[in-house]
Amino acid sequence: MRRKLNRQTNLFTAVSSNPIARELEEISKIIDANPGVLDLVYQDLVKTKRHDTGREGLTAEQVLRCCILKQYRQLSYEELAFHLDDSSAFRTFSRLEMGQYP
Repeated sequence: MRRKLNRQTNLFTAVSSNPIARELEEISKIIDANPGVLDLVYQDLVKTKRHDTGREGLTAEQVLRCCILKQYRQLSYEELAFHLDDSSAFRTFSRLEMGQYP
């Protein structure tokens, strides 16, 4: 069953002083200030799926944040997967849990 977002954030997220990390932090504030966007993403994700079976998958918030990263940095899916695995700033922005990968 897919969720819209994780209510509790990870205690071990660190904020970087890198300019890209700072930009991502500002984008994150905009997303957090507009929760209605998550409703639209969630509705799009669940409209054709059964809600009572299958793997949980990413939350709507994580999907939105990964999409933003892909477009913002003009990445291919392969590059996005690499950066989500390699960059703590990208993982923090996308709010992926430890050991969680799209």
